[in-house]
Amino acid sequence: MLVRAFVPAHITAFFVPRFHENPDRAGSLGAGINLTKGTNVLVSIEESAMERHVHVAFNGEPVEKGEAVISYSVAEGLIPERFNGEVEIWQYFDFPNGHGFGNSAGGALGTALALSYAFGGTLLSAARLAHRAEVAHGGGLGDVVGQLAGGIEVRVKAGGPGIGVVDNLFLEDYKVLVIPLGPIKTRDVLEGEVVERIEREGRTALEKLMTEPRPERMMALARRFAENSGLLDGELLELARSFDRVLSVPSSMIMLGRGLFALVKPTEEEKVLELVRELELPFDLTGIYDGRPKVGRW
Repeated sequence: MLVRAFVPAHITAFFVPRFHENPDRAGSLGAGINLTKGTNVLVSIEESAMERHVHVAFNGEPVEKGEAVISYSVAEGLIPERFNGEVEIWQYFDFPNGHGFGNSAGGALGTALALSYAFGGTLLSAARLAHRAEVAHGGGLGDVVGQLAGGIEVRVKAGGPGIGVVDNLFLEDYKVLVIPLGPIKTRDVLEGEVVERIEREGRTALEKLMTEPRPERMMALARRFAENSGLLDGELLELARSFDRVLSVPSSMIMLGRGLFALVKPTEEEKVLELVRELELPFDLTGIYDGRPKVGRW
């Protein structure tokens, strides 16, 4: 059997981490955007009389268990004990790992959906397992619930699938410009002194967004959050200001990655792309994915 799952890339605009000893209640408050590009997971299952073997590959390259502990954890939780045979999990990412696009959660959720489809399960049970694996192994706190919601999502109550509450903003005719410049380790940021500023600024941003729930307001609050928390500074801040000159809505920092994202109107595309090429920056211009992750036979 060959099963394919697609999970949208997810950019967090601002957030408030919520830690809890129960992983189902750990998560984050905040807002983010789901993209039409993301993570494709192909799972091949061949039952045999031989012992069980599970293999994981990223972008076609096999990875050891220590390099893909979240995906292997999900697989171990969903492959029945009675099963013998080969399970191959191929994860393909449209964006680089560690740059703030929710690849870890995309791989975990895509794997959980594909294996649940093959062996039996539901969307919610698969998503819960993916979220637990993310929390337990230091992945993300809010990506899985954000990816389940699709569109421009707002996490108004922290927690995993079935506990956290996610709302959505109405979409406008925007594309999303992303400029991935480098990785940031989520664990390093969430263990540093910056956490107090993130919590304060994140709560303020969420409160203000809910009084004026529009995409443009979210971007303005995301920019304020990024600057006031101390995450967006130096050359990256100067670069953001360069894009502000050709955009009607402020750009902001990808959380958590060394990069920028912006909402772009159709009338702004030409000037934005001209600036990106002039600055010789890596970029992508993609749509907003308004729907749930997909899974089915391939």
